[in-house]
Amino acid sequence: MTNWPILSLTLFMPLIGAIFIMILPRDQEKAIKYVAAAVTLVSLLLSLVITFSYNKVAGGMQFIESIPWTADLGVSYALGVDGISIPLMLLTNLIGFSAVFASWNINDRVKEFFCLLLILTTGVMGTFLTTDLFIFFLFYEVVVIPIYLMVIMWGSSKRVTKEYAGMKLTIYLLIGSAFLLVGLISLFVMSKSINGAPCMDLAVLAATQFPVGFQIFVFALMAFGFGTLLSMFPFHAWSPDGYAGAPTAVSMIHAGVLKKIGGYGLIRIGIMVLPAGAQVIAPIIAVLALGNVIYAAFICLSQKDLKYIVGYSSVSHMGYVLIGIAALNLVSLNGAVIMMFAHGVMAALFFAMIGNLYEKSHTRNVDDFGGLAHQMPRLATGFMIAGLASLGLPGMVNFIGEFTIFVGAFSTYKVLTILAVTGIIFTALYILRTLGNVLYGPRKEEWDHLQDLKGPEMVPLLVLGAAILICGIFPFTLMDLITNGFGDLVAQIGLVQIGGMF
Repeated sequence: MTNWPILSLTLFMPLIGAIFIMILPRDQEKAIKYVAAAVTLVSLLLSLVITFSYNKVAGGMQFIESIPWTADLGVSYALGVDGISIPLMLLTNLIGFSAVFASWNINDRVKEFFCLLLILTTGVMGTFLTTDLFIFFLFYEVVVIPIYLMVIMWGSSKRVTKEYAGMKLTIYLLIGSAFLLVGLISLFVMSKSINGAPCMDLAVLAATQFPVGFQIFVFALMAFGFGTLLSMFPFHAWSPDGYAGAPTAVSMIHAGVLKKIGGYGLIRIGIMVLPAGAQVIAPIIAVLALGNVIYAAFICLSQKDLKYIVGYSSVSHMGYVLIGIAALNLVSLNGAVIMMFAHGVMAALFFAMIGNLYEKSHTRNVDDFGGLAHQMPRLATGFMIAGLASLGLPGMVNFIGEFTIFVGAFSTYKVLTILAVTGIIFTALYILRTLGNVLYGPRKEEWDHLQDLKGPEMVPLLVLGAAILICGIFPFTLMDLITNGFGDLVAQIGLVQIGGMF
């Protein structure tokens, strides 16, 4: 298997599907959907092969592919995976496959929709698979265009227009990428002056001894750029509007994996390449993350739109990820990656269920519903699995992530961690209240005409629900893999805890 470019096949399978769809006649809507389902399924199966074939004993980067691209810039088409990137690659394909079926009833410009969806999936996945900083930035930029087009063409929102939501989302993403570009150029120039040769390989950059002042400056740029993508307080306002304005598939990918590029970038590029800068900036990130956890969870209590509830909930959950990253120790970083995976499958399932309900009822207002479990028991099951995972019920994967983050962060930020734990209380309040008001209580006859999930609509529930439960009941499926990846990282850069702060 070492001579088989399995990472390239996994990465470009959705793009191959998009090209094939471009060739198909516009009126072949079923064929277009079947092609999208087939290529995302193949990509998912290949990612599972990679996950189970990864040698945990050997560790490090595996399935490496490298082809020189631009020698003058030291850029190579380089792919590789380790215990950190494999869960996020798998997450991307789980959500990409589910998003196709969550969009099965799309009947407006079907050809364009699925082409853009598959291109978006390839762009997001590429950021997790590449080991070259330039290629990472290239894939990140690829993501922005299809998201904007899909929001303004197929989006819907009651509070703001889809054009406003799409433009707001795009502007924030581009502002973040501008800071990342400055950091990327700075790393390139400084590494060339130190090493005597241009290079964008992340492993080489991680081995380069950059001056401490330079590390602080560049990590601050990275923290702003990736933090904006991760909805770090107070740069989070684009996120809920973006969710609400986006079509279901984009909301699933946006909440499920797009945000995770920010967390992954902070770990893979920020901490690995600039450890001294991380030591200085991390406490600031931790304080801002507390704003995510408490403020966004509190805002959820006043929301009535289901998408805004999950949108602000996602902002709150990203606060836990940021705290785990900022604690800078093996346990907390492990928890941050688990939480990214956990939140991804949970939020994607939530948006799939909300999208299906909105498509049939044409409303997302909590007060409009009541007793839906009578008419739509399968959809109610999806809501319950996602909701209970969101509030951290033991036996579901979110609990493992939150618990690990709190354990790891407590040794570094004691008071801050205690305050962050209170976010769980707010989460339980708004999740249980929302589920109770929407699903239970007296049956409302006005919704008797709604049809429950059936056929392709069941795929997101089965795939994402299974991921939540399997990884929650058998947490070693993720933890052993991630611990292996971070063991190498911590050993390489010599991270130490910043004790006694906050």
